[in-house]
Amino acid sequence: MIIRSPRPEETPALSDLAFRSKGYWGYDDDFMEACRQELTITPAFLQTSHVFLAEEAGNILGFYRLSVDETGAELSDLFVDPAAIGKRVGKALWNHLMDTARSLSIDHFLIHSDPYAEGFYEKMGAVRIGDIPSTVFPDRRLPLMKKQVAP
Repeated sequence: MIIRSPRPEETPALSDLAFRSKGYWGYDDDFMEACRQELTITPAFLQTSHVFLAEEAGNILGFYRLSVDETGAELSDLFVDPAAIGKRVGKALWNHLMDTARSLSIDHFLIHSDPYAEGFYEKMGAVRIGDIPSTVFPDRRLPLMKKQVAP
């Protein structure tokens, strides 16, 4: 498995992977369609965020997107192909994410977590600091997590 920057022409494949990964948790079709825009990765994201994918034998297994601006850093996306869940792809992406954060001198980042992903982030050392409204369903609350980045 290698971790590398994606090419602009790979963004549709990343969007598809994000959609399938979210759907892994059994959300209904209406919910998933409402989330489609939020799960769409555009070529512009490659210019404005730090995006890396995990690939093996030409197959994209997962990716993450770290957004950094003057207000701070946020793990905007971390998705693993459903066929690769439980095969240490998420852990490999997380380790790469931590190296990226250190290289950018980020001391912490926030995560607006899907409730089903909260356990993974806790295992990786993130802590829940509250909750936030969903950008898709304002009456739905999502875990807000924080991860300190050790030097």
